[in-house]
Amino acid sequence: MPNRLAHETSPYLLQHADNPVDWWPWSEEAFEEARKRNVPVLLSIGYSSCHWCHVMAHESFEDQETAEYLNAHYVSVKVDREERPDVDAVYMEAVQAATGQGGWPMTVFLTPDAEPFYFGTYFPPAPRQGMPSFRQVLQGVHQAWDERRDEVTEVAGKIVRDLAGREISYGDAQTPGEEELAQALLGLTREYDPQRGGFGGAPKFPPSMVLEFLLRHHARTGAEGALQMASDTCERMARGGIYDQLGGGFARYSVDRDWVVPHFEKMLYDNALLCRVYAHLWRATGSELARRVALETADFMVRELRTNEGGFASALDADSDDGTGKHVEGAYYVWTPEQLREVLGEQDADLAARHFGVTEEGTFEEGASVLQLPVRDGFVDAGKVASVRERLLAARSQRPAPGRDDKVVAAWNGLAIAALAETGAYFDRPDLVEAAVAAADLLVRLHLDEQARLTRTSKDGHAGANAGVLEDYADVAEGFLALASVTGEGVWLEFAGFLVDHVLARFTDAESGSLYDTAADAERLIRRPQDPTDNAAPSGWSAAAGALLGYAAHTGSEPHRTAAEKALGVVKALGPRVPRFIGWGLAVAEAVLDGPREVAVVGPSLDDEGTRSLHRTALLGTAPGAVVAVGVPESEEFPLLSDRPLVGGEPAAYVCRNFTCDAPTTEVDRLRAVLSD
Repeated sequence: MPNRLAHETSPYLLQHADNPVDWWPWSEEAFEEARKRNVPVLLSIGYSSCHWCHVMAHESFEDQETAEYLNAHYVSVKVDREERPDVDAVYMEAVQAATGQGGWPMTVFLTPDAEPFYFGTYFPPAPRQGMPSFRQVLQGVHQAWDERRDEVTEVAGKIVRDLAGREISYGDAQTPGEEELAQALLGLTREYDPQRGGFGGAPKFPPSMVLEFLLRHHARTGAEGALQMASDTCERMARGGIYDQLGGGFARYSVDRDWVVPHFEKMLYDNALLCRVYAHLWRATGSELARRVALETADFMVRELRTNEGGFASALDADSDDGTGKHVEGAYYVWTPEQLREVLGEQDADLAARHFGVTEEGTFEEGASVLQLPVRDGFVDAGKVASVRERLLAARSQRPAPGRDDKVVAAWNGLAIAALAETGAYFDRPDLVEAAVAAADLLVRLHLDEQARLTRTSKDGHAGANAGVLEDYADVAEGFLALASVTGEGVWLEFAGFLVDHVLARFTDAESGSLYDTAADAERLIRRPQDPTDNAAPSGWSAAAGALLGYAAHTGSEPHRTAAEKALGVVKALGPRVPRFIGWGLAVAEAVLDGPREVAVVGPSLDDEGTRSLHRTALLGTAPGAVVAVGVPESEEFPLLSDRPLVGGEPAAYVCRNFTCDAPTTEVDRLRAVLSD
């Protein structure tokens, strides 16, 4: 019989709806039940594409005896971290403070007042490698709750007090200047892996936001080392197993330093961020590899993540059926020489093995290889390789596909909108811009209410119950601003304005200017979460700084500009010390130092050839954070178009920054030079 999760919209929660565990969703009623029964709460947090979440579910939550013990002695609460990032952030901070590490599945024991007192991540069904079994943990916590209640509540109270003392107030600091950004670049150079690209050791994550900083820093200063780190890292990732050499798109991370073996789940946010990075790398260098990867990643998102409603699904699982009914990580993606021969025949299989680095020993498990693009000397028959790739992709499509988490997350769709809009504009792919517009329409129609408040998730055309957090408002505003620049439709600037106004009113500390991840009127947790560091995606804090800055550049709004600059105080503090973890904040700081530039393109119509050439040139300018408005003279679509006439009856571009404007130009080459100066 299904438990209380059967009516939830989260695919992750629905995966647990038939567990014998009597799960509750996160709710006041669950804690009321714990108070009534005088038992602790087991809080289990994960997400649908998390491999070890599935393992623990199968080993423990599907086990009848374990479930009976849980049901007798606990109230069990299951949370999808992607649906409730606020709950996840608060308890992850507690786990990391107590244990020095964290991850998912996250297992936290709480008092009925939601105060944490014991923590862990994955627990095995039997003791293993120094870890107690899950049953041992359950029995130990139950015994402590029954016999040493005072000690437990004292520990819980101390943890909550410690968390309360961690509030960040960097808002009063000044914006970072040349010195801090140079120190950040130096710090990245020290951590850079010159042999393999990327930063640090294994596991290695795609450093998308740091790459954006490096590209912007190069554009502003001409620093060749910054461009070299960015382009070499992008090439290594694109040639590695972390990139899907057949279908496009990136896996979450590489388990090794060489980008060979990925953790195979594919997340929307990674692919949106990386699609944009490769498009920007092409814009800076003209690299054919960057162009190909940007387009293939965009096509992957549209082909495999787009939902029937026009939004983008959160993720594809790492695991899939290996053909025997057993779910195995990477089964959909890896190949043996024998499998190549079955699909391609002997001769073409040899070519494919050489081209994609498939060996008899294998680079993954049980003799299978993850496809890569090793650098080879000599002639490559591009037509033959394309044919091989096409046939392998067709054969792979017959394998059981990985599961898809179909929920639409507002923030990640905002990132996808920005990436698809820009990639479509750069490479003359109107279908990609249309996909961005369709996703934006869905967010407006389904995720925004009459007060322009955002709902975080939807699924199958139904809005979820959870309020948007700071990253939702910021990333959706970022997507809308990109869409406004690409389409020339001012309505997207207007919607971005509604969202950044919420950031000012509900997420910003009025005195210090520091930002919170949840709104002032959101559900009260044991602490109001606040994290300025960029991790898998831009933090709400740095994303908000970028959106506020872009909106201010479009409108001349002083309050939005001031709020952006105050928010960047945290980058001044953290950029020189931990540049890898505040990459988007550093990228926004580059835009502040450059202006950012405001570009207005006016013409007799948007379809006029001269107008389109100037508009495209403006979009291809590398000046960090530049905003672009396009329209007819005296159009009310964009404030930047006000008082901007044609020049001698010809389409013209106006470029301003820091309250100073260049003379308008009708020439594409002149505009290009101004925007790359």
